[in-house]
Formats: sequence, structure tokens, C-alpha cells
Amino acid sequence: MITTVMRMRQMLVLVGVWVLAACGGSGMGTGSMNPGAGQSTPQACSSNCGTAMVSVTDAAGDFISYMVTVVSLQLTRSDGTVVETLPVTTNVDFAQLVNLSEILSSDQIPAGSYVSASMTIDFSSAKIVVDNGTTGVTIAAANVINGATSMPLAAPNPTQMTLKLDLSHNNFIVTDHAIANLALDFNLAASNTITPSATNPTTVTVNPVLTASLMPDTTKQIRVRGALVSADTTTNSFILSVRPFYDSDGSTGQFTVATTDATTYSINNASSMGGAGLMQLSNLAMGTMVVAYGAWDKTTQSFTASNVLAGSSVPGIMHDSVEGTVLSRTGNIFVVANGLIWPHEAMNQNANENYVAQATVTVGANTMVSEDGQTGTFTIQDISVGQHLQLSGTLGKDSSGNTTLDATAGSARLMVTTVRGIVTSSATNLVTLNLNSIDGQAPSRLNFAGTGMSAAQDATAAAYSVVPGALPTTTLGSGVPVQFYGFVAPFGQAPPDFNALTLLSYADTRALLDLDWAPPGTTAPFATLSSTQLVINQAMLKLSADHRIRIGFATVDPSSLSTGLTLVPDPSAASLWLGIAHSKSWTSENFAAFGDFVTALQTELNGTNAVARIDAVGHYDSMSGTLSVDQMIVVLND
Repeated sequence: MITTVMRMRQMLVLVGVWVLAACGGSGMGTGSMNPGAGQSTPQACSSNCGTAMVSVTDAAGDFISYMVTVVSLQLTRSDGTVVETLPVTTNVDFAQLVNLSEILSSDQIPAGSYVSASMTIDFSSAKIVVDNGTTGVTIAAANVINGATSMPLAAPNPTQMTLKLDLSHNNFIVTDHAIANLALDFNLAASNTITPSATNPTTVTVNPVLTASLMPDTTKQIRVRGALVSADTTTNSFILSVRPFYDSDGSTGQFTVATTDATTYSINNASSMGGAGLMQLSNLAMGTMVVAYGAWDKTTQSFTASNVLAGSSVPGIMHDSVEGTVLSRTGNIFVVANGLIWPHEAMNQNANENYVAQATVTVGANTMVSEDGQTGTFTIQDISVGQHLQLSGTLGKDSSGNTTLDATAGSARLMVTTVRGIVTSSATNLVTLNLNSIDGQAPSRLNFAGTGMSAAQDATAAAYSVVPGALPTTTLGSGVPVQFYGFVAPFGQAPPDFNALTLLSYADTRALLDLDWAPPGTTAPFATLSSTQLVINQAMLKLSADHRIRIGFATVDPSSLSTGLTLVPDPSAASLWLGIAHSKSWTSENFAAFGDFVTALQTELNGTNAVARIDAVGHYDSMSGTLSVDQMIVVLND
């Protein structure tokens, strides 16, 4: 899957700004950004205002860590008023936002018609680790390059990159006592280039791309983190003062979280559910750190939590924390790969999470164990090879200087883990896979010794057994690629090897199109350019240095299509994310209608401007060679 120059493709980073109209209260006012101060001056917004809900998310890709500082997120009204929606600088690790949206802010902004947006990012303390398929490679600060200047982003004078988005094609309207939605897409796939390749990376060149939609993406789970303000068992809800990611003080507004009888809780590493959990939450001291995971309902404009962490269950709050994948286990000692570390003493606004390729963890009888979204009693025997988990304890070093974590008096939070593979056999209560990966790890990295009830029953990559529970398996014939989400079976108790909660068949999953032309690009990529379709012929596809359609972990070569590739808008999509990005000026234009998008392309492709890249997401029909897109970005080399 590696080419000489590998683009970060699969990572679509979505920054959603959801504006719910409300009057009064504290919030951000107007003012222009002062890059030197890293902050705009707030002004009270006491009337005719809306509450700006800002979130970020990401999909899995070729970065293990992409930690940068978001300095500013501004909206500009048609009258020139600039509104800062992010009142404090915030460290964001885009690579960790897989299938997740993080609430950044819940402050207020004035009503009006907004015609542009801009995000300022500081790379001076960036931590970028490329996933090379094994241990990960940390990119030196001097090798994170500004694509416009060819100079390092971190030194000698740190550069704050400002990405600007033109909303004039579809103005973002905020009115008093009304609801408006804006979702921004900072696309890491189109924004980063690794050279010479992802297997041996030395340089990451950044040319940022920003696009938008006027509809929020509600398909992703949402996370909100903050200090507890209050909890009400009568209304089955609680309120947080938002502190995103790693912030330990300050506030970016208040956020209300609804709960149900099915909401699960881990409070100080003890599990509970429903009303009992909310009651325990209400007994915590005001200011206790809380993290809630859940979903946004567009109809009711409300957020409901499925899982809540509080107190010492929140990583890095009371103990050191390590998150990663179990590679092997011997007794009560196991090795965690691609460890993301939150040292307790570093949990402040300027904290920068650390990364280690491996960490050795020790657990014991007093280690408290929980499983996300599950109730019951769990022990350290539930920790097995392949499991994704988050551990708390005390960080240290062994005699060789390697990272260790003593969790004997700490906790282990087992998180939903992904298993991918090809079906070799399927029955009502058991599916057998030829493994492609567990939690993103190649099977060759995992040592399955001890996972079975006997050595002969240890898990194997060629015949990995999954219990599908109540999931339908009638369509899972031999040779079908699938992805299960769930938990690895307890250590020493296989078979089965994995207990599934949900199933994704790649027959129904969306495809990712990657096209990349060598500099300076191509001035005429489309054989057909109409209001209903775009066609790229076979010759043009073959000219692209990188031409792939990814469907799950399978790859299709579109240049093999004699009739070329046809791109049409997906008629079933709730909204379209369409954009034209200008790589050298770091600006982009946003479109909600396919016809408007094509009209702008016809103007831009005047015989001089060259297309460097095309990234698109949608459902692919291999019989007709048609990709029905709901997201598409055309990057111009200008």
C-alpha cells in the first residue's frame, strides 16, 4: 500500500460547529485575533446570540499521533465582525479521534450571516508519529515542513498556520432563537505528505485543507470532557464546564448531558448503570473531571450519553495513564504497543501527551477492571492479547530505560476493539476469520501464547474465532471481508477468541478514492464535467502517481476501468461535503450543492490551474465504475 510519496488519505478530520440559539449568559464576543497573544479579547454577548458548539473528529489513518495546538477558531460575519469561538488554546491529537467527535467549545456567538471561517494551528510543540506498521516513527521537529515556505514549522520561529474557508457560496446564518449548523473538515488526508514513504518516513510536509458542510455529522460518537457543574436525578441529566482533551482548568462554556437507564458509568473505577450511576455522579464534588460519550439527536437538538467516566476513571487525572494494545501476556505482566501516555503531573492546558512504541505493564489482584458500555464484575483475567485498553498506575523505567507502568493499585479500562479479517467459515453462533488485524495491529506482532484453555487452543491468525452474539451472519459467506467490534475473550479461556458487539460488512461500507498527480498536477483531469457527474478517463487515471479506491482493508485500482471512473452525488446523503482547496494560499471554498461545486470547478480549471489531488468518499459500484460521493475535495496546486 506504500508509494514513494504517501499521502495521508484515510484521515478525514471533521471539525463540527453546531450553533444552538440561546440568549444571555457568558460567552465569547467579537474581536480580531492577535497571533502574538494567541487569544482574542472577549466581549460579552448578552442578547441576540447563539451557543456555538465546536467539535473535532478523525478517522483511522497513517498517524499514531498528530498532536498540535489549535490557537484559534474564528468566524467572520458579512459586516466584517470577527468572532472567536475557542476562548483558550487547546492541544489536539487528531490521530486519536477515530470514529469520535470531541466537543471543543460550548460558548455563545452573536447572531448574523457568517461568510468565512479560519482555524489557526501552532506546530511549535507538535508531536507527529507516523504508523509504519510496526513500532511507529516520530518525526523530528525540523522535518515537519511548511509546504508554502519549505521551512520547518517548529523552528527557529514557530509558524501559526491559518486555514481560511470561504462560506460565501452557502452563508452560515445564526439567528436569535433559531438553530444553525456548520461543520468544518480539516482534512489530514489532503493536508499532509510523507516522504520518502510511510514505512521509512523522515519528513511530513503540511499544506492544510479546510472544507465545510451546513449539516453536522451525527454518524460519529461524540465525547465531551469537563468539570462537573451539577447533576439532576429528576431530569436525568448533568452539566459540565467544558475542558476539551487535556485542559485542566478554564472553561469553554457549559454543556448539558442527558442520560438514560442504559447509560453506563465508571466512577473512580467502579462500574454502575442508569439511575444508580447518575446518583453516584451527583454525590461527587463540584469540579470533578467527567468524560461522557454519546450521540447527538438532530431532531431534539440534545446529547445523550451512553458511557460516562468520572474521577479517577478519567485518564491522567489522579494517576499516570497508558493507552494501547496488548501484544503479549505472561502471568500478570503484559506488553502494550503504541502506548499513549498521560503523566499525572503533566495534566494541564499545555500538556503534550507522550508516545512509546511499547510499555510493560504489571497488574494484580487489586487492579480494578471495567469494560466500556458493559456492566458486571471484571478481573485482570479479562485482559488478553489484542485487547485495546487504558490503564492507570505509576509510570517508571526498567534497568534498560524502557517504559513501565505499575497498575497493581490502579485500574484497567477495556475499550471496544476492532477485528478485521476474511471469513473462512460462518455459522449461527461462530464465525472464523483469517485475520487481517486486531486493533490495527498486524497479527505477526501478537503473541497468542496463553490465550487458550490449553496450548493447542491458543488463538491463531489463520483461524480466529468470533462469537457474533445476536448479530446476523447469514450474509457472511466464505471469502467475505468483515470487521467486528467487541472485546477479546478473557486470557486463558479461548476459544472463542473474540466476543462481538457489532458487525460491519465491507459489502456495504463506503469507499475512499485517492488520486494524486505529480507536480505541477494536471490542468484537465475530467473528461466530463457536468452538473450531474464527473468522469475521469482511464488514461488520466493511469497518469496519476497514486490511484486507489480503498474499501475497508481491500484496495481496488480504478485505472483498470476501461470506461474510466464516474463520480456522482450520493442522492441518499443527508448533506454533501464538497470543496476546492488552494494548497499554496491555504484557502478553500465550500459547496453544499453538486451543481455549484461543478460550476466553480469549470471556472477554476481555466487551462492554467492544475489539480494536484482528488479525495472522495462514498459508495462504490464496481460493476459500473461509479462512486456516489458525499465528500469530495479537489486540491489545486495554486
